[in-house]
Amino acid sequence: MAYGARRRARHGHGGRRLRFDGWIAGLGTSSGTRLVLGHWPRSPFGPFSDVMVERADGERLLLAPTARTARFIADTYRFDTVRVVPVDVRVAAGTWTVAAGPLRLGFTTGRRGPLGWVLRAVPAALARRPAWSAVTDGPARLLLPGVRTRGSAGAGRREWYGALDLRPVVMSWAVWEGRDLGVQAPVDPPVRVGFGSAPRRPSLTRVTTTVELGPHEEMP
Repeated sequence: MAYGARRRARHGHGGRRLRFDGWIAGLGTSSGTRLVLGHWPRSPFGPFSDVMVERADGERLLLAPTARTARFIADTYRFDTVRVVPVDVRVAAGTWTVAAGPLRLGFTTGRRGPLGWVLRAVPAALARRPAWSAVTDGPARLLLPGVRTRGSAGAGRREWYGALDLRPVVMSWAVWEGRDLGVQAPVDPPVRVGFGSAPRRPSLTRVTTTVELGPHEEMP
């Protein structure tokens, strides 16, 4: 998921629109656990990160840093278990390390491919517009099966994703409660916490996410 300082009220189908600027990483493991990291330097809740986890048996877990962010994310997506834990993300020279409660995660990104260069060429102001996400939804489904750039969310909300960059993840590791989750693998089957999944190939996407609250919903 997931303008820190700027909140814009819109009217029409729903209520206020909230913007989250940051990165989403989707990773698979040979144990069958799939992981989706959201890292949001700018959001209505201030900077934060969260991790969505789906185990091989289908259990969906959320790791979020505060009760407020956990409640907002859990109302937008679908989880079986929600844990409020510190989520620490550090980035250095293309390598990301994450500590989130029972999870330890690390991954390294590689050079962007042709699609990454195309996304880099899209003006940020255009990519942030929900109308642009509506235009790109069809091509995204064709190029990246399982991926969608707009859809309905929980609590009567709507959501749009505007991608600004895409890099492959070339190496990753993950440990859950001290147990190694295995080597890197495709994000397969797709994660089932929202209306779309991360790309099947492990990757890091630079993204602006816009969430429109329900028609009578107040700012969380």
